[in-house]
Amino acid sequence: MKKMLRMLTMSLLAAVLLIGVAACSDSSKSSGTSKSDGKKVTLDFLWFTDGVEGDVMRDIIKDYQAKNKNVEVKLIEVAYQDYTTKLKTMIAGGKPPALARVTDTGIFAEQAMDLKPYVGGVDKFTSQFLPSIKPYYVKKDKIIATPMDVTANGIIYNKTLFKKAGVEVPQSPDDVWTWDEFENAIKQVKEKGGAKYGLLVDFTPHRYSTLLYEFGGSIFTKDGSAPAINNKNGVAALDYFKKLHKDGIIPESVWLGGENPNNLFRSGTAAAHLAGNWMLSNYKDINNFEWGVTYLPKGEIRSSVPGGKYIMGFQKTGVEKETAAFIKYLASKEVNAKFNQNSLFLSARKDNNELDYAFGKDMFKVFSNELENTPEVAANDWGNQVVISKVTTDIRDAVVEVLSGGVSSKEAMDKVAEKLKEAIADSK
Repeated sequence: MKKMLRMLTMSLLAAVLLIGVAACSDSSKSSGTSKSDGKKVTLDFLWFTDGVEGDVMRDIIKDYQAKNKNVEVKLIEVAYQDYTTKLKTMIAGGKPPALARVTDTGIFAEQAMDLKPYVGGVDKFTSQFLPSIKPYYVKKDKIIATPMDVTANGIIYNKTLFKKAGVEVPQSPDDVWTWDEFENAIKQVKEKGGAKYGLLVDFTPHRYSTLLYEFGGSIFTKDGSAPAINNKNGVAALDYFKKLHKDGIIPESVWLGGENPNNLFRSGTAAAHLAGNWMLSNYKDINNFEWGVTYLPKGEIRSSVPGGKYIMGFQKTGVEKETAAFIKYLASKEVNAKFNQNSLFLSARKDNNELDYAFGKDMFKVFSNELENTPEVAANDWGNQVVISKVTTDIRDAVVEVLSGGVSSKEAMDKVAEKLKEAIADSK
């Protein structure tokens, strides 16, 4: 009898211990913390900084480590001009960092860890972010990174000159100008407002491609297997870009003369600047005239060109589980909002499209709206970085050749298409 009582007591004790262990396990799971069986884990985080965002990330890391005592996140800062080489060298040497901040996601897609098992699958994860950037971080049904901040092309304009000319810009997405209406507005600002220059467009294929997408064109076919830049839409976009120069809407001095559009806009003599949202911080110190942001005019469709920066984890580090937990933390609404709001960046999250910025809140909202109206084709093109990086100079030079009157738009784009075919073939 005593033996039976002893056995029953031991069984009850084992059951109580088992319940306790299970409860602890559930508690750890719901807290969102990272578990590593109590072992101290170091996550090397390769990083570059454009402005104040390095300090913002350090604060975020500090908060994370306070909640996850077993995890140390070591931020390794590298100058941007050396960054890609440094990351490639680490990977080639068999010692990749746990995670890194990247812009060229396509270049490192094969070495990236797949976050899909850790974030609830592709559809659930991507539904949180702007659809136009999906091709940057989803490759072959794998989630290779999480978006942290995005960039967009848009129109920054000289409020003082527009006001002097009596021209009011569109006040909502429902009132967006057509390109013809925008042309007329620029002409009035030059004639009545005294603007010396009309629309400044940065000397880059990225900024030029805004017009390409608005005309229904693209650089590649949807699957990236062939060039599309020389089809009728691509040719029409370049014809119109040339017309804008010929009519004096866009000054020839930037694309053909090498003048810096930033300096021209700062002088207060230009009506508008087609630039990226990062110029909001750059122009923050202008005090000799008023300036603001308005909506891009529309062609066949509305479109901007998305870019941005992503956080990528890497395979074969031995700390993939802890890396995924930290990346998931960075992708959360609250943390993503803190990073972008304090860094004066645009968020890629749909629910962070109206952050309470200390500067330029309404202007950021317009840039965010541009991305909401941008098709995925733009990210399909610029996300194909292995190929596109080989031909950007060819695209820019072809546009210059057309503006100079050397060749027709069709001839120039046919030349670019041949370069694209070569680059596609070399990438296979």
